[in-house]
Amino acid sequence: MIDPRLTRRDFATHVAAWAPTLGIAGVSLAFAIGPATASDDTSADGVSHTADAIHQEIVFQAAPERVYAALTDAKQFDKIIDLTGIRQAGALPPEANKPTQITAAAGGEFTLFGGYITGRQIELVPNVRVVQAWRAANWDPGVYSIVKFELVKQGAATKIVFDHTGFPKGAGKGLAAGWHKHYWEPLTKFLALPSQ
Repeated sequence: MIDPRLTRRDFATHVAAWAPTLGIAGVSLAFAIGPATASDDTSADGVSHTADAIHQEIVFQAAPERVYAALTDAKQFDKIIDLTGIRQAGALPPEANKPTQITAAAGGEFTLFGGYITGRQIELVPNVRVVQAWRAANWDPGVYSIVKFELVKQGAATKIVFDHTGFPKGAGKGLAAGWHKHYWEPLTKFLALPSQ
């Protein structure tokens, strides 16, 4: 049995040692381990293993249909933005004055928070899943991340299994807090209101 605490280099050393037993001839230890690098975070082929990702799971006291509609309907999402209080507090940059727009079709665009958040719908499975190419206005041009909202029915409630990947290095902590403050908290308040 392999110890799960082994590093990749340790594992490669074990594989190289097992090679003759497994009938693999000609495997050298240097090949199995790979070239030495300054950091074991990036492999020789350029694959990085240090990318940040956000995974959050939040339960809302509403049916998946209601949660899905709140995420994909511009009028409902605009009310969620109002519940954050950022417009009233003047927290959006002056140039962020675009109306909320959400195209509820794969390939359609969305504009949220006055244009500070923009992107495209990649996959929409009604009441089940929303996947978006998502970016903040202060990111470098052409940089998009991927967000996925998976809606899981739990009795009368809905759990969102949320994943956010591909965002700029160092942005993870602020984004993770932002999802709570600007999405989950106001969405919870919105869903507590009578159906829209």
